[in-house]
Amino acid sequence: MGRASLVQGHINETVVSKFLLLGLLHLSNIKPAMFGAFLVVFLMTLTGNSLIIWVIRADLRLHTPMYYFLGNLSFLEICYTSITIPNALSNILQDTIAISFAGCMTQVYLFTLCATAECILLAAMACDRYVAICRPLRYTALINRTVCVGLAAFAWMSGFINSTINTILTSRLVFCGSNSIERLYCEVQPLIRLSCGETWLNDIFAMASGAVFGVSCLLFILTSYVFIILVILRMPSRQSRHKTFSTCASHVIVVILYYGALIFMYLLPNTGSSQKVDIAVSLIYSTLTPMLNPIIYSLRNQQVKGALRAAIVGKWVLMSERLGCRRH
Repeated sequence: MGRASLVQGHINETVVSKFLLLGLLHLSNIKPAMFGAFLVVFLMTLTGNSLIIWVIRADLRLHTPMYYFLGNLSFLEICYTSITIPNALSNILQDTIAISFAGCMTQVYLFTLCATAECILLAAMACDRYVAICRPLRYTALINRTVCVGLAAFAWMSGFINSTINTILTSRLVFCGSNSIERLYCEVQPLIRLSCGETWLNDIFAMASGAVFGVSCLLFILTSYVFIILVILRMPSRQSRHKTFSTCASHVIVVILYYGALIFMYLLPNTGSSQKVDIAVSLIYSTLTPMLNPIIYSLRNQQVKGALRAAIVGKWVLMSERLGCRRH
Protein backbone atom coordinates (compact mmCIF):
# COMPACT_ATOMS: atom_id res chain seq x y z
CA MET A 1 0.00 0.00 0.00
CA GLY A 2 2.79 2.39 0.92
CA ARG A 3 4.65 1.61 -2.32
CA ALA A 4 1.49 2.19 -4.39
CA SER A 5 0.97 5.57 -2.72
CA LEU A 6 4.59 6.52 -3.42
CA VAL A 7 4.26 5.60 -7.11
CA GLN A 8 0.99 7.51 -7.35
CA GLY A 9 2.66 10.53 -5.75
CA HIS A 10 5.38 10.48 -8.38
CA ILE A 11 2.76 10.26 -11.15
CA ASN A 12 0.85 13.27 -9.78
CA GLU A 13 4.03 15.31 -9.37
CA THR A 14 4.48 17.46 -12.49
CA VAL A 15 7.76 18.99 -13.53
CA VAL A 16 7.15 22.73 -13.98
CA SER A 17 9.18 24.09 -16.88
CA LYS A 18 7.61 27.56 -16.90
CA PHE A 19 5.57 29.93 -14.75
CA LEU A 20 2.67 32.22 -15.63
CA LEU A 21 2.92 35.85 -14.50
CA LEU A 22 -0.71 36.76 -13.86
CA GLY A 23 0.17 40.40 -13.27
CA LEU A 24 0.51 40.73 -17.05
CA LEU A 25 -2.80 38.89 -17.57
CA HIS A 26 -4.67 41.61 -15.68
CA LEU A 27 -3.20 44.17 -18.11
CA SER A 28 -4.08 42.23 -21.28
CA ASN A 29 -6.98 44.53 -22.20
CA ILE A 30 -4.66 47.54 -22.50
CA LYS A 31 -1.56 45.95 -24.01
CA PRO A 32 -0.61 48.76 -26.43
CA ALA A 33 -0.92 51.38 -23.68
CA MET A 34 1.00 49.21 -21.19
CA PHE A 35 3.76 48.54 -23.72
CA GLY A 36 4.17 52.28 -24.28
CA ALA A 37 4.04 53.01 -20.53
CA PHE A 38 6.60 50.29 -19.69
CA LEU A 39 8.91 51.50 -22.47
CA VAL A 40 8.71 55.14 -21.32
CA VAL A 41 9.33 54.17 -17.68
CA PHE A 42 12.27 51.98 -18.69
CA LEU A 43 13.91 54.71 -20.79
CA MET A 44 13.29 57.38 -18.15
CA THR A 45 14.75 55.16 -15.42
CA LEU A 46 17.87 54.39 -17.44
CA THR A 47 18.32 58.04 -18.45
CA GLY A 48 17.62 59.55 -15.02
CA ASN A 49 19.81 57.20 -13.01
CA SER A 50 22.60 57.27 -15.62
CA LEU A 51 22.57 61.08 -15.43
CA ILE A 52 22.86 60.95 -11.64
CA ILE A 53 25.87 58.59 -11.87
CA TRP A 54 27.48 60.71 -14.61
CA VAL A 55 27.05 63.98 -12.70
CA ILE A 56 28.42 62.50 -9.47
CA ARG A 57 31.51 61.23 -11.29
CA ALA A 58 32.00 64.45 -13.27
CA ASP A 59 31.56 67.05 -10.51
CA LEU A 60 34.28 67.07 -7.82
CA ARG A 61 31.91 68.86 -5.41
CA LEU A 62 29.79 65.72 -5.33
CA HIS A 63 32.68 63.43 -4.39
CA THR A 64 31.31 63.06 -0.87
CA PRO A 65 30.00 60.02 1.06
CA MET A 66 26.33 60.93 0.56
CA TYR A 67 26.67 61.11 -3.22
CA TYR A 68 28.90 58.03 -3.31
CA PHE A 69 26.01 56.06 -1.81
CA LEU A 70 23.56 57.81 -4.14
CA GLY A 71 25.64 56.67 -7.13
CA ASN A 72 25.45 53.09 -5.89
CA LEU A 73 21.70 53.47 -5.35
CA SER A 74 21.22 54.81 -8.90
CA PHE A 75 23.14 51.89 -10.38
CA LEU A 76 21.00 49.53 -8.31
CA GLU A 77 17.80 51.16 -9.64
CA ILE A 78 19.00 50.54 -13.20
CA CYS A 79 19.49 46.88 -12.30
CA TYR A 80 16.01 46.70 -10.72
CA THR A 81 14.32 47.99 -13.86
CA SER A 82 16.40 45.81 -16.16
CA ILE A 83 15.26 42.69 -14.29
CA THR A 84 11.53 43.21 -14.81
CA ILE A 85 10.59 45.61 -17.62
CA PRO A 86 12.44 44.00 -20.60
CA ASN A 87 10.75 40.67 -19.83
CA ALA A 88 7.35 42.42 -19.56
CA LEU A 89 7.91 44.19 -22.90
CA SER A 90 8.94 40.91 -24.55
CA ASN A 91 5.89 39.10 -23.19
CA ILE A 92 3.53 41.84 -24.38
CA LEU A 93 5.02 41.67 -27.89
CA GLN A 94 4.80 37.86 -27.94
CA ASP A 95 1.30 37.89 -26.42
CA THR A 96 2.28 35.57 -23.59
CA ILE A 97 2.43 35.66 -19.80
CA ALA A 98 4.89 32.77 -19.49
CA ILE A 99 8.45 32.83 -18.21
CA SER A 100 10.80 29.85 -18.29
CA PHE A 101 11.94 28.14 -15.08
CA ALA A 102 15.52 29.34 -15.68
CA GLY A 103 14.31 32.89 -16.42
CA CYS A 104 12.20 32.86 -13.26
CA MET A 105 15.13 31.73 -11.10
CA THR A 106 17.31 34.44 -12.68
CA GLN A 107 14.73 37.05 -11.71
CA VAL A 108 14.57 35.61 -8.18
CA TYR A 109 18.35 35.81 -7.86
CA LEU A 110 18.79 39.34 -9.21
CA PHE A 111 15.71 40.76 -7.48
CA THR A 112 16.76 39.36 -4.09
CA LEU A 113 20.28 40.70 -4.61
CA CYS A 114 19.02 44.20 -5.42
CA ALA A 115 16.46 44.25 -2.60
CA THR A 116 19.08 43.20 -0.03
CA ALA A 117 21.64 45.70 -1.28
CA GLU A 118 19.09 48.54 -1.30
CA CYS A 119 18.09 47.94 2.33
CA ILE A 120 21.73 48.21 3.41
CA LEU A 121 22.50 51.20 1.16
CA LEU A 122 19.50 53.13 2.55
CA ALA A 123 20.70 52.31 6.07
CA ALA A 124 24.23 53.48 5.15
CA MET A 125 22.79 56.77 3.84
CA ALA A 126 20.87 57.21 7.12
CA CYS A 127 24.12 56.58 9.02
CA ASP A 128 25.84 59.24 6.90
CA ARG A 129 23.10 61.80 7.68
CA TYR A 130 23.18 60.90 11.40
CA VAL A 131 26.93 61.47 11.69
CA ALA A 132 26.80 64.66 9.57
CA ILE A 133 24.06 66.21 11.74
CA CYS A 134 24.58 64.69 15.18
CA ARG A 135 28.40 64.28 15.15
CA PRO A 136 29.57 66.97 12.71
CA LEU A 137 33.02 67.45 14.29
CA ARG A 138 33.85 63.77 13.83
CA TYR A 139 32.26 63.40 10.40
CA THR A 140 35.47 63.26 8.34
CA ALA A 141 37.00 60.78 10.78
CA LEU A 142 34.00 58.46 10.97
CA ILE A 143 32.71 58.65 7.37
CA ASN A 144 35.78 58.50 5.15
CA ARG A 145 36.45 56.90 1.77
CA THR A 146 37.49 53.56 3.29
CA VAL A 147 34.29 53.35 5.35
CA CYS A 148 32.12 54.26 2.33
CA VAL A 149 33.74 51.67 0.07
CA GLY A 150 33.48 49.08 2.86
CA LEU A 151 29.77 49.77 3.44
CA ALA A 152 28.98 49.65 -0.29
CA ALA A 153 30.96 46.42 -0.69
CA PHE A 154 29.16 44.96 2.32
CA ALA A 155 25.79 45.87 0.76
CA TRP A 156 26.56 44.19 -2.56
CA MET A 157 28.27 41.17 -0.96
CA SER A 158 25.33 40.66 1.42
CA GLY A 159 23.00 40.81 -1.57
CA PHE A 160 25.11 38.24 -3.41
CA ILE A 161 25.21 35.80 -0.47
CA ASN A 162 21.53 36.24 0.48
CA SER A 163 20.29 35.86 -3.11
CA THR A 164 22.52 32.82 -3.72
CA ILE A 165 21.16 30.98 -0.67
CA ASN A 166 17.51 31.85 -1.31
CA THR A 167 17.69 31.11 -5.04
CA ILE A 168 19.29 27.69 -4.52
CA LEU A 169 16.61 26.80 -1.96
CA THR A 170 13.83 28.11 -4.23
CA SER A 171 15.11 26.20 -7.26
CA ARG A 172 14.93 22.95 -5.26
CA LEU A 173 11.24 23.39 -4.39
CA VAL A 174 8.73 20.83 -5.67
CA PHE A 175 5.91 22.19 -7.86
CA CYS A 176 2.94 19.95 -8.63
CA GLY A 177 1.39 21.61 -11.66
CA SER A 178 0.39 24.93 -10.12
CA ASN A 179 2.57 27.57 -11.79
CA SER A 180 0.63 30.86 -11.63
CA ILE A 181 2.28 33.83 -9.89
CA GLU A 182 0.21 36.90 -8.96
CA ARG A 183 3.04 39.27 -9.87
CA LEU A 184 4.75 40.89 -12.82
CA TYR A 185 7.96 39.08 -11.97
CA CYS A 186 9.25 36.05 -10.06
CA GLU A 187 10.07 36.39 -6.38
CA VAL A 188 10.83 34.06 -3.49
CA GLN A 189 7.63 34.36 -1.43
CA PRO A 190 5.08 33.64 -4.23
CA LEU A 191 7.12 30.60 -5.31
CA ILE A 192 7.22 29.23 -1.77
CA ARG A 193 3.41 29.52 -1.63
CA LEU A 194 3.14 27.60 -4.94
CA SER A 195 5.23 24.66 -3.77
CA CYS A 196 3.51 21.40 -2.83
CA GLY A 197 6.52 20.02 -0.97
CA GLU A 198 8.28 20.81 2.30
CA THR A 199 9.04 24.53 2.55
CA TRP A 200 10.09 24.92 6.19
CA LEU A 201 13.75 25.55 5.32
CA ASN A 202 12.77 28.12 2.67
CA ASP A 203 10.43 29.81 5.14
CA ILE A 204 13.18 30.02 7.76
CA PHE A 205 15.69 31.59 5.39
CA ALA A 206 13.09 33.93 3.86
CA MET A 207 12.01 35.12 7.32
CA ALA A 208 15.63 35.45 8.47
CA SER A 209 16.44 37.43 5.33
CA GLY A 210 13.49 39.76 5.90
CA ALA A 211 14.38 40.23 9.57
CA VAL A 212 18.12 40.80 9.09
CA PHE A 213 18.09 42.92 5.95
CA GLY A 214 14.58 44.39 5.97
CA VAL A 215 13.35 44.95 9.52
CA SER A 216 16.73 45.59 11.14
CA CYS A 217 17.74 48.13 8.47
CA LEU A 218 14.37 49.89 8.80
CA LEU A 219 14.73 50.05 12.60
CA PHE A 220 18.25 51.43 12.18
CA ILE A 221 16.97 54.10 9.79
CA LEU A 222 14.09 55.06 12.10
CA THR A 223 16.41 55.22 15.14
CA SER A 224 18.87 57.40 13.22
CA TYR A 225 16.11 59.83 12.29
CA VAL A 226 14.81 59.99 15.85
CA PHE A 227 18.22 61.33 16.94
CA ILE A 228 18.43 63.57 13.85
CA ILE A 229 15.01 65.12 14.56
CA LEU A 230 15.94 65.69 18.22
CA VAL A 231 19.07 67.57 17.15
CA ILE A 232 17.15 69.58 14.55
CA LEU A 233 14.48 70.58 17.07
CA ARG A 234 17.18 71.97 19.38
CA MET A 235 18.54 74.29 16.68
CA PRO A 236 17.90 77.96 17.51
CA SER A 237 16.61 79.32 14.19
CA ARG A 238 13.89 78.11 11.87
CA GLN A 239 16.15 78.69 8.88
CA SER A 240 18.89 76.41 10.23
CA ARG A 241 16.32 73.71 11.05
CA HIS A 242 14.87 73.88 7.54
CA LYS A 243 18.31 73.85 5.91
CA THR A 244 19.47 70.86 7.94
CA PHE A 245 16.34 68.81 7.37
CA SER A 246 16.41 69.56 3.63
CA THR A 247 19.65 67.53 3.40
CA CYS A 248 17.65 64.49 4.59
CA ALA A 249 14.35 65.11 2.77
CA SER A 250 15.20 63.17 -0.41
CA HIS A 251 16.41 60.17 1.55
CA VAL A 252 13.29 60.20 3.75
CA ILE A 253 10.98 60.22 0.70
CA VAL A 254 12.88 57.33 -0.93
CA VAL A 255 12.76 55.29 2.29
CA ILE A 256 8.99 55.87 2.62
CA LEU A 257 8.39 54.78 -1.00
CA TYR A 258 10.60 51.72 -0.73
CA TYR A 259 9.53 50.39 2.66
CA GLY A 260 5.92 51.45 2.14
CA ALA A 261 5.74 49.16 -0.89
CA LEU A 262 7.42 46.30 1.01
CA ILE A 263 4.97 46.59 3.90
CA PHE A 264 1.97 46.54 1.54
CA MET A 265 3.28 43.48 -0.33
CA TYR A 266 4.30 41.34 2.63
CA LEU A 267 1.99 42.36 5.48
CA LEU A 268 -1.37 42.40 3.69
CA PRO A 269 -3.45 39.21 4.15
CA ASN A 270 -3.37 36.86 1.17
CA THR A 271 -6.99 37.30 0.01
CA GLY A 272 -8.52 37.72 -3.43
CA SER A 273 -9.14 41.43 -2.91
CA SER A 274 -5.59 42.07 -1.76
CA GLN A 275 -4.07 40.25 -4.76
CA LYS A 276 -4.93 43.14 -7.09
CA VAL A 277 -3.46 45.57 -4.57
CA ASP A 278 -0.40 43.33 -4.35
CA ILE A 279 0.04 43.43 -8.14
CA ALA A 280 -0.39 47.22 -8.21
CA VAL A 281 2.10 47.78 -5.39
CA SER A 282 4.61 45.35 -6.90
CA LEU A 283 4.30 47.32 -10.15
CA ILE A 284 5.07 50.56 -8.29
CA TYR A 285 7.88 48.89 -6.35
CA SER A 286 9.63 47.36 -9.36
CA THR A 287 9.09 50.06 -12.01
CA LEU A 288 7.94 53.46 -10.73
CA THR A 289 10.15 53.74 -7.62
CA PRO A 290 13.42 53.27 -9.59
CA MET A 291 12.21 55.96 -12.01
CA LEU A 292 11.19 58.38 -9.24
CA ASN A 293 14.40 58.17 -7.21
CA PRO A 294 16.57 60.32 -9.53
CA ILE A 295 13.68 62.79 -9.91
CA ILE A 296 13.33 63.06 -6.12
CA TYR A 297 17.06 63.60 -5.59
CA SER A 298 17.44 66.08 -8.45
CA LEU A 299 14.36 68.15 -7.56
CA ARG A 300 15.00 68.21 -3.79
CA ASN A 301 18.75 68.75 -3.95
CA GLN A 302 20.22 72.08 -5.05
CA GLN A 303 23.74 70.62 -5.38
CA VAL A 304 22.59 67.91 -7.77
CA LYS A 305 20.52 70.38 -9.81
CA GLY A 306 23.46 72.82 -9.99
CA ALA A 307 25.94 70.11 -10.93
CA LEU A 308 23.56 68.68 -13.55
CA ARG A 309 22.98 72.11 -15.06
CA ALA A 310 26.72 72.86 -15.12
CA ALA A 311 27.56 69.47 -16.64
CA ILE A 312 24.97 69.83 -19.42
CA VAL A 313 26.05 73.41 -20.21
CA GLY A 314 29.71 72.36 -20.18
CA LYS A 315 29.01 69.46 -22.51
CA TRP A 316 27.03 71.72 -24.84
CA VAL A 317 29.84 74.32 -24.94
CA LEU A 318 32.43 71.61 -25.64
CA MET A 319 30.34 70.19 -28.49
CA SER A 320 29.86 73.69 -29.94
CA GLU A 321 33.60 74.34 -29.82
CA ARG A 322 34.34 71.04 -31.57
CA LEU A 323 31.79 71.79 -34.30
CA GLY A 324 33.30 75.26 -34.71
CA CYS A 325 36.81 73.81 -35.08
CA ARG A 326 35.61 71.32 -37.73
CA ARG A 327 34.01 74.09 -39.79
CA HIS A 328 37.26 76.07 -39.80
